[in-house]
Amino acid sequence: MDESILSSLEKSEENCSFDEIIGHIEDLLLEEDFQALQHKFLEKYWSVFEPVEDNKLIYTDIFNEYNKAVEAYIVDYLKKVMPQFTINTLLQQLNEKQAELEGEVFEVLSTITDFLAFKEMFLDYRAVKEGKIDDLSCGITVTSLKSPNLKDSNNPPR
Repeated sequence: MDESILSSLEKSEENCSFDEIIGHIEDLLLEEDFQALQHKFLEKYWSVFEPVEDNKLIYTDIFNEYNKAVEAYIVDYLKKVMPQFTINTLLQQLNEKQAELEGEVFEVLSTITDFLAFKEMFLDYRAVKEGKIDDLSCGITVTSLKSPNLKDSNNPPR
């Protein structure tokens, strides 16, 4: 087989795999357990973060704790739905496609790789808690399109 055709097929398989992974992460973001994990961190540490340019040393500890918990949650979830999944492959693909990524799933993923995005998440939460901006999430309900009653071997039990 021609090398260029083989290379195109490999890239196509990589894109399908990446798209499948991102689809599963989108599903994961809708799960109550994941939202509870994020909310727990926001509630526990929102008052520590201050809207100033200087960063406290404690921010790094919180960032590392958050990264460890969220990454473990994502990896465990993806390994259940995609046994061939590896975090190194995902990180490599995210790095390669960084310029073309947009949307909520990539914003959440950026909070585990980008300290400034992480800090901004806490500052936004703090502003809502202090009443400086309105919490618009109270009027929004996000639900998965997947029925929890369907027994699908591709979906982990909830």
